[in-house]
Amino acid sequence: MRIDIVTIFPEYFGALDVSLLGRAREDGILDVKVHDLRAFTHDRHRTVDDKPYGGGAGMVMKPEPWGEALDAILDQVAAPGATTDADGDANADGDIVDHDAASVVGTGLSAGAADARPRHRRETDPIVIFPSPAGEVFTQAMARELSGASHIVFGCGRYEGIDQRVFEYAESRASVRLVSLGDYVLNGGEVAVMAMIEAIGRLIPGVIGNPESLVEESHEDGLLEYPSYTKPAEWRGYAVPPVLTNGNHGAIAVWRREQQLERTRRVRPDLLPPAQ
Repeated sequence: MRIDIVTIFPEYFGALDVSLLGRAREDGILDVKVHDLRAFTHDRHRTVDDKPYGGGAGMVMKPEPWGEALDAILDQVAAPGATTDADGDANADGDIVDHDAASVVGTGLSAGAADARPRHRRETDPIVIFPSPAGEVFTQAMARELSGASHIVFGCGRYEGIDQRVFEYAESRASVRLVSLGDYVLNGGEVAVMAMIEAIGRLIPGVIGNPESLVEESHEDGLLEYPSYTKPAEWRGYAVPPVLTNGNHGAIAVWRREQQLERTRRVRPDLLPPAQ
């Protein structure tokens, strides 16, 4: 899977070099590239935001740098194998791509409204995801769905959000989804993108060493996970439930299912169907 991330804080994603996702990148299972949105600006201050039309508090991210960033990424995918020099936008060997924004202006669709038209979607089309409190809620089911994609582009918004026209323009070039981690607001999209990449990436075949461990996790069957224990059998006066030490795998399976239902009823009753 290829993942592109557009952000004004590219250094935030250094954590992708560690743990299982870092190993997946080394093994070529994940191809992750981080793009600095400010590289697609043309003023001395590298400005990416401006005051909102209609007034109000805060600033809104400008459409021009976002349009050029999306063009650079999606044009490269449309022409696989294209490479440029060290100052270009298709440095396949680098994790953080230092774009020369001027070199990509005018490639692919123009920024004009006449060219920003919807088109037929293919299963192989890139998926562009913008974290947003106004989006659909991210779930384990969505993570599993997205783990089968070949290319995902994440756009990390900041301030009061991104100019709405960016989403509309992106729809003319790819499948677009606004996604929320939950009913709260973050300072920017980076935290949400890190969480989504972790949830999606670990479901890609080859990332987790033992794929069977994914089957019994929380939310995989709509319930929360049962409690886990390891040695010693007794610790500081707390004992492992005897059913887990008697070797009766049928009884263990029943106990674990009961624990899932009990924990879900107590903590997340909204996950249970009415009958349960």
